[in-house]
Amino acid sequence: MQFSENWLRSMVDPKLSSSELSHLLTMSGLEVEEVEPVAPPFTNVVVAEVKEVAKHPDADRLNVCQVDVGTGTLLNIVCGAPNVRAGMKAICAKAGAVLPPGLDGKPFAIKVGKLRGVESQGMMCSAKELKISEESSGLMELPADAPVGTDIRDYLGLDDLKFTIKLTPNKADCLSVLGVAREVAALTGTPLHVPTTKQVAVNLDETLPVRISAPDLCGRFSGRVIRGLNARAATPDWMKQRLERSGQRSVSSLVDISNYVMLEVGRPSHVFDLAKIHGGLDVRWGRKGESLKLLNGNTIEVDEWVGVIADDKQIESLAGIMGGDATAVTLDTTDIYLEAAFWWPNAIQGRARKYNFSTDAAHRFERGVDYATTLEHFERITALIVEICGTDATRVGPVDDQAVNLPQPKPVAMRTARAAKVIGVPLTDDVVADIFTRLQLPFTFDNGVFQVTSPSYRFDIEIEEDLIEEVARVYGFENIPTRPPVAPTTMLIEPENTRSLFAIRHQLADLGYQETVNMSFVEAQWEQDFAANADPIRLQNPIASQMSVMRSNLVGSLLANVRYNVNRKAGRVRVFEVGAVFKRNAEVQDGPLSVAGFEQPKRVAAMAYGPVNDEQWGEKTRPVDFFDLKADLEALFAPSVLRFVKGEHPALHPGRSAFVELDGKRIGFIGELHPRWLQKYDLPQAPVVFEVDAEALCLRSVPAYAEISKFPGATRDLALVVKQAVAAQEVLDCFHAEIAANPGGKIVQAVVLFDEYRGKGLETDEKSLAFRFGMQDTQSTLQDDAVDAIMAAVARAAQEKVGAKLRG
Repeated sequence: MQFSENWLRSMVDPKLSSSELSHLLTMSGLEVEEVEPVAPPFTNVVVAEVKEVAKHPDADRLNVCQVDVGTGTLLNIVCGAPNVRAGMKAICAKAGAVLPPGLDGKPFAIKVGKLRGVESQGMMCSAKELKISEESSGLMELPADAPVGTDIRDYLGLDDLKFTIKLTPNKADCLSVLGVAREVAALTGTPLHVPTTKQVAVNLDETLPVRISAPDLCGRFSGRVIRGLNARAATPDWMKQRLERSGQRSVSSLVDISNYVMLEVGRPSHVFDLAKIHGGLDVRWGRKGESLKLLNGNTIEVDEWVGVIADDKQIESLAGIMGGDATAVTLDTTDIYLEAAFWWPNAIQGRARKYNFSTDAAHRFERGVDYATTLEHFERITALIVEICGTDATRVGPVDDQAVNLPQPKPVAMRTARAAKVIGVPLTDDVVADIFTRLQLPFTFDNGVFQVTSPSYRFDIEIEEDLIEEVARVYGFENIPTRPPVAPTTMLIEPENTRSLFAIRHQLADLGYQETVNMSFVEAQWEQDFAANADPIRLQNPIASQMSVMRSNLVGSLLANVRYNVNRKAGRVRVFEVGAVFKRNAEVQDGPLSVAGFEQPKRVAAMAYGPVNDEQWGEKTRPVDFFDLKADLEALFAPSVLRFVKGEHPALHPGRSAFVELDGKRIGFIGELHPRWLQKYDLPQAPVVFEVDAEALCLRSVPAYAEISKFPGATRDLALVVKQAVAAQEVLDCFHAEIAANPGGKIVQAVVLFDEYRGKGLETDEKSLAFRFGMQDTQSTLQDDAVDAIMAAVARAAQEKVGAKLRG
């Protein structure tokens, strides 16, 4: 929102400097992004009148002018402007003037000199040369009543500033100079001067038939017919000036008036060429297959989600956003239909963005425009149109005002005690009542509770916190003392059987992985590819089309990180992420950190790509494999022992993947990326990935004392022949079950698979597995009979359960 300081001060003029005013607005929540002078510094430039113009004797494109600058003596000035003529009022820089810097960045000083042999005692100036406008067609012509000799800075009000404020979406009431003035008046107690307009006499009984077919789109529609206008009338300089200083370009008088009132009081309106309207108007939702050519030249297709204003033949306007080209006013327009409406914000929100553009009207309507002052503002627009474009033949019709569905604001309760607690200052009921009065918020009070009914221009007051914010803004954020937080100093006991996610992050970093932080929104195709999830949780309003669903695992995000690095010539990538995944779960109830029907568990995932180690002389280069990542995963969980169960996962290679179990519960998966995804996502070699439940990883065993044996240990090897289909884990499970059940099993400290053999001496459907048993007794030296007994027992258990036989 940009506006002129002088325009603001015409409505409210506090005894504050420009910098103080800027600071006040910023501290009240209306952040002033920029304060810029409307014109750069220059001196000794005045209003002048050209008395005579004669051709330069030695230059075809130059004229010699006699100019009156109010000193009593005419100045002889050589001028090359094409529009200079006798009798015109223009701008003159007298000798000694200093003009704004040129391309070289240095100020330009005006001196008496000769141009082609003729003395020039000054310089006639264009608006561009003074850097007060971009127009460069010639001299800036001033009105005939401009007083000669007056400093041009005073005459044009160039000692003015342009304020640019950054508004949050809830402050739609400040999208006008009146709205900002209302805030300043409330903050400073300075009287507010609301623009007033004398009502124009109605001398025409004509109305245009209008039907509101969609009350959920348009709550109020006002219109009137005005005939006999002069659309070629010039926009007054004062209005042009205010528009330009608000960032608006002057178009034509009718358009300028509509834009001016929008900036002044926040009321967007639209002017139709009455002669181009066919029959009456219908305010309705669009229909599939309809199209409209807009004022910006774009032709758009509308549907049932977009509101329109249509006549008996075609669509004429995109409701609350932009008018159509077919009924646009031109310089030849004489009869108009003036329209102003209240469009429901939720019926405008997102519609302009759908067509990839934005308008000032849509920006205001989608946040909420005052629905109660339509007629007052309508009279303001009418009066300006008649004043500027009116002729002897001008006739003004009555206002056709239809209010069919207006908001019904409900009182919002605010407790003084609650406001004092949130803001952190000892507020009293009288202080709060004064603030609400200054903000023009109607209220009732009973026993410490204010019941506030928001005005028609405030769409942001819905809950108690909104009112608390208003109190804090007007009370002054700078008046709220800075106090350290007060909290109990009791030390909380950290459970010994848990560790934090920060400790896990550090451990992964120690293992050579780098942490990534990815969005929880992912491509829908990722969910299909890496989770076989045909029905992902979809976002209602995604921030980008390729981020439309919530992820149910972390594989896609990590793979995207790997691809990004590989595409930039990184040969070795190690990344991990600790983040939430999202799944449907009907058993989840609403809570402080939960949403009914959705489960949001934390997961820890890591992916490795490329060689195991950076290239070096001491070790041959080989690609990372399943067992490298398995070792890292076991290190993370140590001393807990993981179990890896063969299984298939949609993201992983069927023969090089496994599910991870801990204490009989499945907690994740590990494996090499599936070959089909290597091809689809264009990776030269397969990365290896694991993903486990963060809660399981945070749990750890409490350290416990174990007696250290003083006696020597022993090892025994056991080679068994089993069928190819028997997994090594099945054999190990047999061993552990027997060791746990056998009284003599307490001497077994470890069982390790150290060899697998297939080939000569074995059947084609057989394999040999060799296990090493580490044994030690804490009470005495190991005896051969005890060792032989347990070894025979585990061999027998393997024979009974998996059909194993001793290898000869």
